[in-house]
Parts: sequence; structure tokens; C-alpha cells
Amino acid sequence: MASFEKLANLKNPNDVERDAAIQRFKFSFEASWKAAKQYLYDIEGLDAGSPKSVIRSCREVHLLEDEEAVLALEMVNDRNLTVHTYNEEVAIKIHKNLSRYNNLLHQWVERMNGKVME
Repeated sequence: MASFEKLANLKNPNDVERDAAIQRFKFSFEASWKAAKQYLYDIEGLDAGSPKSVIRSCREVHLLEDEEAVLALEMVNDRNLTVHTYNEEVAIKIHKNLSRYNNLLHQWVERMNGKVME
């Protein structure tokens, strides 16, 4: 996630940097929601199958606050739009959200780690 953080916080990325940031976002998001899915199964005894159901379950077990869950669901929608990054407008829109998504992913993973260490 460190390379995602660096790219997500670029203010005026060129096309290559923006595309790289979106790819790093996809990798970081996939790793995070799958870690949350495993956490829910192993620690909470919940079996959630999709990213959105994992996010809703994380809200239920207080890994995510309500407003964070809303942002996380927006993040899923943007991740789904990444297949359209050849569309310049879509790529720019997604990149504008990456800094917030990076912060949320870090908080989400830190909370899971904290709960596991309890």
C-alpha cells in the first residue's frame, strides 16, 4: 500500500502516474477487502462473499463507522469503473478520490490488526 499512498497523493499527475495510481488502488483495495473478508470469517464468524457485503458486515462489527462504510461503498463503485480507465473523464474522477480511499484503507487495515492483536 506504500506505493499506492505515494501515487494517490500526487496533486497533478501525468497520464502514466494517474494510471499507475489507479492500478495500485485496485491492488490495495483487493487485498484490503479480501483481508476483511477473512477477518470476518475467522474472528467474527461471518461469511460475506462480495466486497459490498464485506463492507456492510464490517460496519456491523464496528470496523467501519457509518460514514466510512458509505465511502467504502463508493470506493467499490469506483473500483468497478476502473475497467473504463481508457475514458479520460472517468480516470480523472477516480484519481480525485484516491487520497480519501488511501486513508480509509489504512484505517480499515489498522483496525483489523488492532482487533486481531487484542
